[in-house]
Amino acid sequence: MKALNTRNRPSPAHQFAAGEVHLDLGLAFGRGRGGPGGWWILPDPALSLPDSPHVVPDVAGWRRDRMPTMPPGAIDVVPDWVCEVLSPTTRRDDVLVKMPKYAKSGVLHAWLVDVETRVVTAHRLQSGLWLAIGSYSAETEARIEPFDAVPLNVAQWRLPAGSAESEGDAP
Repeated sequence: MKALNTRNRPSPAHQFAAGEVHLDLGLAFGRGRGGPGGWWILPDPALSLPDSPHVVPDVAGWRRDRMPTMPPGAIDVVPDWVCEVLSPTTRRDDVLVKMPKYAKSGVLHAWLVDVETRVVTAHRLQSGLWLAIGSYSAETEARIEPFDAVPLNVAQWRLPAGSAESEGDAP
């Protein structure tokens, strides 16, 4: 009998940050609105990665030249980029379980959006290990690999002022 694996749902700040990342990148890189296009950007994609069939990033992206069409079911193509939103309920799993699995699978870029510290940390895979390539917080025109063709307003990836969690739980 398999054990039931449950986890708490992410906080509104977590969900908001993931939605903002997806929206900004999806418009510029997925649809080519204000950006070059050429990517598939998906929230919570169903992945079937080697040795990690149940790992699901908050947001992930594939260059369309590597994955020209969207598969009808679980995606078995390793993403070019993943984004995990860190919050109290997800931080440990995201950092200690998911990031090593992404590296082992060959994901080339990973972002960690920390809702408590309000910092986005970008990583590039180098020789099988994650290399931190930059940290961003209040920048309104951050150029972050692999999406550095378009400036991103990472300061917007937080709950609006006046929200219950806006003071201590948004990026």
